[in-house]
Amino acid sequence: MLNLVLFGPPGAGKGTQSESLVERYQLVHLSTGDLFRFNIKNQTELGVLAKSFMDQGSLVPDSVTISMLKDAVNKNPQAKGFIFDGFPRTNAQAEALDVFLTTQGTAITSMVALEVAEDELKLRLAARAKTSGRVDDANPLVIQHRIDVYNNETAPVKNYYEAQNKYNGVNGIGSISEITDRLASIIDSF
Repeated sequence: MLNLVLFGPPGAGKGTQSESLVERYQLVHLSTGDLFRFNIKNQTELGVLAKSFMDQGSLVPDSVTISMLKDAVNKNPQAKGFIFDGFPRTNAQAEALDVFLTTQGTAITSMVALEVAEDELKLRLAARAKTSGRVDDANPLVIQHRIDVYNNETAPVKNYYEAQNKYNGVNGIGSISEITDRLASIIDSF
């Protein structure tokens, strides 16, 4: 089973690249952002709770996120593998994911990280706000807060996977197809 953590800061292109990788490798895409947006749109209890954190640019608590991911994995028992997009965001989440996947008889194959400079991220997020309706991308203060939270709380997860020799960084600047090819060259080596 091929299980990838697609990693990178907000605006790095994880969602865009996930689409290409899902098609290429027949994986199930699990985006915590998409799951949260679905729940928010449908005003579920989880959605209301997640929205209160997301509106501030903060991370949703681990217990909520982990329960949601477990449910999504369990709904796809025939999957060839998963792309975890936006998860794990903390070392505690990474550890919980490893424990859960072990109970499923599998593990994370690799973390592939899109590496993009902060100035480029801000430009991408501002552009995305105009085309996607994502209000969290329209406010420069929220954008900066999200980047700061990523740098302080999420980026250290890289060390967790480096310690397992599962980290692979990829230049996230270029055309969509160029970046996809870079990712594929790493994934094809497993």
